[in-house]
Amino acid sequence: MADKLIIFDTTLRDGEQAPGFSMNTAEKLRLARQLQSLGVDVLEAGFPIASADDAEAVRLIATEIRRPVIAALARCDRADIICAAESVKPAERARIHTFIATSDLHLERKLRISRDDCLQSIVDNVSLARTFTDDVEFSAEDATRTDPDFLCRVVETAIARGATTINLPDTVGYCTPDEIEQFFVDVIERVPNSDKAVFSTHCHDDLGLAVANSLASVRGGCRQIECTINGVGERAGNASLEEIVMVTKVRGDRVPYTTAIDATGLFAASQLLSELTHEPVQSNKAIVGRNAFAHEAGIHQDGFIKDRRTYEIMRPSDVGVAQSTLVLGKHSGRHALKQRCGSLGVELSRLELDRVYRAMIELADRQKTIGDSDLSTIIADMRASESVGAA
Repeated sequence: MADKLIIFDTTLRDGEQAPGFSMNTAEKLRLARQLQSLGVDVLEAGFPIASADDAEAVRLIATEIRRPVIAALARCDRADIICAAESVKPAERARIHTFIATSDLHLERKLRISRDDCLQSIVDNVSLARTFTDDVEFSAEDATRTDPDFLCRVVETAIARGATTINLPDTVGYCTPDEIEQFFVDVIERVPNSDKAVFSTHCHDDLGLAVANSLASVRGGCRQIECTINGVGERAGNASLEEIVMVTKVRGDRVPYTTAIDATGLFAASQLLSELTHEPVQSNKAIVGRNAFAHEAGIHQDGFIKDRRTYEIMRPSDVGVAQSTLVLGKHSGRHALKQRCGSLGVELSRLELDRVYRAMIELADRQKTIGDSDLSTIIADMRASESVGAA
């Protein structure tokens, strides 16, 4: 039986931190309901210390949303952890997710503390978090650029103090897939108490590798993936939840893992996030983009009409999309045109089809795509000219 991957959704925390993606409390609650319906295992509801509104949003989500674990983010800081604990207190299952940067760059230039100070903060604050809940996640910010020996000490310390999930994020999206796979293999092998925790990956998309790096992390031993709807998040974003889920479904032969996600809800979740943030999904976005199941090139359209599998590796319905679309444009062929005319209740002779096709291509050069109304006009004009000629 395939191993299960824990899907940790951070759309409401890391995703909301992206410029232009902030949501009010009511909007966060709507999205949280959608994420619960989708089947996420862990829902990171926010960063309570950030503001009173954020703390209240986390509390309301923890009160209403009962199926997933509700997580709240907190720095390795006493006030942060107490605030997070209070916010997730109503949850059926609560998690405190605490973090501190561990790379020398961050320690020296940002936090201005020593490695020993960092370790002491982990001891104090992971221990404090465990007094509120048995489910504590620890993240080593900028883990992939942290000295390996020191990182192993950090991880061992966090687990010893009660962390049950260890997240080693590629905070700035710097890694390549082969590199991050070996990174997790090495840490898990070297840390003596690594078997006492679930390892998690949190990859950013600065080099466009977030999903590939997340899957490579799983090969390296991770069993939790932190991701977001539409891949939204800081800078270039996070690993895309919908892409990760569909890789496991379409390529189970190479990625033999299961998730609890109801994939038929992926498109609806994507559309809701877009609605709430007023940020459209890019047209060519995998799985949920407008063009993900659209075909314009004539060769592709011909193959698709004969057998969908020639150019689609999943069905639109698998992710909650109503149907595939044959887009009429300057690259389209006669097969797609004939099918579209048939859907409009119009049967054309071979000669008529050629005339309509030439008119369509001419119009497509001027306006990119051809809608049903355009096509109806072309057909009407052709038949009108035929009538005049016959007279």
